[in-house]
Amino acid sequence: MILRHYRQLGLTCALAMGLASTLTACATTPTDAQDLDFPEASSGLVEQKGGTASRFMVAAANPIAVQAGYDALKAGGNALDAAFATQLVLNLVEPQSSGIGGGAFVLYWDNATKTLHAFDGRETAPATATEDRFLVDDGTAMGRREAVIGGKSVGVPGLVRVMHLAHETHGALPWTDIFTPAIDVATDGFNISPRLFRLLEVDKTLPLIETPAAHYYLSDGTPKTVGTRIQNPKMANTLRRISIEGPDAFYTGAIAQDIVTEVTQTTRNPADLTLDDMANYSAKERTPLCAPYRRFTICGMPAPTSGGIGVIQTLGLLEKFDLPGMEPWSAEAVHLFAEAGRLVYADRATYIADPDFSPVPQQGLIDKDYLAERAALIDPAGRIAKAEAGKPPQKGAFNYGPGRDFERPSTTHISVVDDKGNAVSMTSSIEGAFGSHLMVHGFLLNNQLTDFSYDAVVEGRTVANRVEGGKRPRSSMAPIIVFDENDEIVAVSGSPGGMAIVPLVAKTLIAMLDWNMTPQAATNLPNVLLFGSTVLLEGGTELENIKPTLEALGHRVRVGNFPSGVHAIGMRDGMLFGGADPRREGTVMGE
Repeated sequence: MILRHYRQLGLTCALAMGLASTLTACATTPTDAQDLDFPEASSGLVEQKGGTASRFMVAAANPIAVQAGYDALKAGGNALDAAFATQLVLNLVEPQSSGIGGGAFVLYWDNATKTLHAFDGRETAPATATEDRFLVDDGTAMGRREAVIGGKSVGVPGLVRVMHLAHETHGALPWTDIFTPAIDVATDGFNISPRLFRLLEVDKTLPLIETPAAHYYLSDGTPKTVGTRIQNPKMANTLRRISIEGPDAFYTGAIAQDIVTEVTQTTRNPADLTLDDMANYSAKERTPLCAPYRRFTICGMPAPTSGGIGVIQTLGLLEKFDLPGMEPWSAEAVHLFAEAGRLVYADRATYIADPDFSPVPQQGLIDKDYLAERAALIDPAGRIAKAEAGKPPQKGAFNYGPGRDFERPSTTHISVVDDKGNAVSMTSSIEGAFGSHLMVHGFLLNNQLTDFSYDAVVEGRTVANRVEGGKRPRSSMAPIIVFDENDEIVAVSGSPGGMAIVPLVAKTLIAMLDWNMTPQAATNLPNVLLFGSTVLLEGGTELENIKPTLEALGHRVRVGNFPSGVHAIGMRDGMLFGGADPRREGTVMGE
């Protein structure tokens, strides 16, 4: 039995209070999230019951988008078709988080051939980009907000190319059919949801920029109210062209020219994107990273994202500890989880970057002996004084310095399993909420280039994740697929959340694999996150009770709210179990 029996564990405060409750209402200090520079504002909890199915399932961040994925599966599409149909609708109904103006990482399990594919649709810097891109005249870094808004932060979008790369070999439905649901939503419109309204309300810059302001705000600068129907005929035309003409309709011609014009002529940080940059973009198929965890195999994306490496490292560091014998989120378990995360982040800051530009010791970082050596640093009785990068056992000179970046991704995650046993774990992003705030042809452009380090050299050592022309910035996105010893799928999971993605996904997997929870219970489980030297405990939950114990172990602890977006599917005894994060507006559908 893959997961033996499942247990249920919910959020003790807000879920018990019902649909009207919010994380903010439950938290002791609502501003904690803002103080820690979270990527998106918290918009409360919506109780989720998860779901079960025997044939196929889709889990994602908005019911309208999930319906599109469900319909694709009903029409004979496979997991890729469903994921991409879902994604294109998310571009409209969750515009702050992802879309064709951004990029994605896609893991696809082909069950017929028993082959896992990893597709990289990460954005790239313009060819002329240099190391000083986010520095001001005196050599210091721009302020975060200053760097994010406008043209300098925009990378060449990768979503359309990566969708086409995966679909042309593995898709089942015609390319045009994938776009039909999103074209219909763009044409007919959708009602503004409470979460979208909340994010429009707290954004102080978007209403000052003419094109998005006209689309999302009233003439007095206040956002259009919840329930207001929004149509997007420009986006409908854009999607229609791409569906008929293929990706070249996006990367060349009028759409590409207008993207370039917007980036180079904006009054806010005009930049150097060119038509050649657009036309030369290519998505890539890379080799997935896989490693054992207990009797399972954890598989994720390789660099330029740190997410797959980070999740595998976190679990590998914790494998020697008896997590299955601990109560979920006991003080002991949280302490070990936080210490593992600190070691993971130290390696991430030093080693992870675009492997086409800087050698990345990927296999060394997940090597079992290396992780055992690192795990020996974790003391159950106290906090490591200073977590530093290790020296992974891999050939090559890796004398990198730890970089600093602005990463605050506004991101989304989609999990799909189809009736033939194929699966997709797809995480996509435009970076910060509403990306660069520049809008073209009905969609927002990313600000992914602020994921580069703004220091090129630290303590005399080159930073691997420095800005370079044509380079992909480091990411934290972590689409994950887990297999049992018979190569059968156990779990499909991922989350938005910037640097918090690794602990969010690791939490969910530990809950499912070690604590025998359903995907919904695992997703409901309170979040434990790391921000620098701070351990963040989700407010309004039983985690607040262990704060004094963690502080006695040496941790700096804060309580706050984080709008994670975990969407997970588990498989057991031929059944599918789905979970949608109650901190967003998603759902699960299956049959």
